[in-house]
Amino acid sequence: MATGETGFSDVMYDLVSVQYHALKAGHDYGQYVRDARNAGYDDVASFFEEVMTEDSRRAARCHELLRELSAKEDTGRTA
Repeated sequence: MATGETGFSDVMYDLVSVQYHALKAGHDYGQYVRDARNAGYDDVASFFEEVMTEDSRRAARCHELLRELSAKEDTGRTA
């Protein structure tokens, strides 16, 4: 498996990246929900809540996959 300069595989890096962006977006969507509700657009707020839920699931799945890969790869841990 290819590793970058960090010693972690490209796949692990990719999963961490997807997880980070899903979590970051989920945080941002909270503001979008508030904006839509404040403007009286409950349908738009519901849409943002759906997207937020999808990103939360995506981040959780990345976490599961990272845990599985960590058990299979040498990640440079000393413990």
